[in-house]
Amino acid sequence: MSQEIRYTVFTKPWREMSTSELAQHVAELGFSGVEFPVRPEFQVEPDSVEEGLPEAARILADHGVAIESVAGPTDEATIAACGEVGVPIIRICPGIEEDGYRATFDRLRSEFETLQPILEEHGVAIGVQNHCNNFISSAHAIMDLVGDYSPDQFCAVWDPAHNALSGEMPEQAIDIFWSHLRMVNFKNPVWLRQNGPEAERAEWLRYWTSGRQGIASWPKVVGLLQETEWEGPVTLCAEYTDRESVDRLIADDIAYAKELFGG
Repeated sequence: MSQEIRYTVFTKPWREMSTSELAQHVAELGFSGVEFPVRPEFQVEPDSVEEGLPEAARILADHGVAIESVAGPTDEATIAACGEVGVPIIRICPGIEEDGYRATFDRLRSEFETLQPILEEHGVAIGVQNHCNNFISSAHAIMDLVGDYSPDQFCAVWDPAHNALSGEMPEQAIDIFWSHLRMVNFKNPVWLRQNGPEAERAEWLRYWTSGRQGIASWPKVVGLLQETEWEGPVTLCAEYTDRESVDRLIADDIAYAKELFGG
C-alpha cells in the first residue's frame, strides 16, 4: 500500500534560533515540514504576521521545508497570512474558561460562525486538537464542536497521547474523528510517582518522554492510520520533560515513526 505521510515537527523548542538556523536544523533532522508557532518571542510574532510569515515561509522553503500548520491566533490577519503562503491549518487547543464547559462551547461556536467565511475566502482551516484536563479533551467533544462544518474550514487534529492521558481508546478516537481528520500529533507521556508507597496520598507527575517509551502506543496508532489509508501530515511535537535532550530525542522519534510507517 502506498501511503503519503509528511513528517513535520513543532518548532516550539527552538524559539531562540533565527528562522534560517531553524530551517537548516529541522531539515538536517529529516523533516519536510513544520508546525510554526506565531506567538510572542518566537521567530514570527502575532503583531508582525502579515510580513513575518511570508518571509519565514520563503526561508524555510529554501531548505525544502514547508509550513504545514501554524500554532497561533485565529484572527483575520493570521488567517490571511496563512492563506497567502499556503499554510492549510491553524491548530488550537481550546481551554475551558471559568464560566464552564457549555458557555465555552457556545462561545467557540459563535466565534466559528464569524470565522467561517474568512477561512473559506483564504483557503485555511482551524484544526481543533483534543487535550486532557481542563480543555476540550475527547474525540466526541471535538466532533460536537466541528462536525457541523466542512473540514475545509474546521477540522480535527488527533493527539493520541492526550487520548491515553484521558483514557480514550485510539480505535474509537480515529473512528469518531475520521470525517474531519486532517493532522495527527505524535508525542508520548508516562506517569511518574513523586513520593513513596508509604505516603498518605500518592502524588504523580506527567512526564513527556520518547515515542518508544510512553503510554500511547505509536505502533497501534500507525496501524490504525495504515488500515484506514489516511494520508497527511504527522506532527512530532518535540515535547519532552528533559528539555536538554530535545535534539537527541526528536532524532530518535522521527527514525521510529519512519520505521513504523515503513518509509
